[in-house]
Amino acid sequence: MPYFIYKIGPMNILEKQGQADAFKEARTLANELRKQLDPGQGQVIKMIFADNELNAEDTLLQPRELDHSLAGDDY
Repeated sequence: MPYFIYKIGPMNILEKQGQADAFKEARTLANELRKQLDPGQGQVIKMIFADNELNAEDTLLQPRELDHSLAGDDY
């Protein structure tokens, strides 16, 4: 399974930036892309391991649930 790298902008608009077969290669690409981002634009770079592009995008668009058991003593 490949790693997919996406730029996620405001309104959760996904823009595929690339993909790689190896974690190290994907991490290097993602880090390079993060350095190029303008902090004021509200964009992030995400890397995801998925079977295909459709599954990667579907997973990235799913809302994440907070796991309060991992939050520590703040609750």
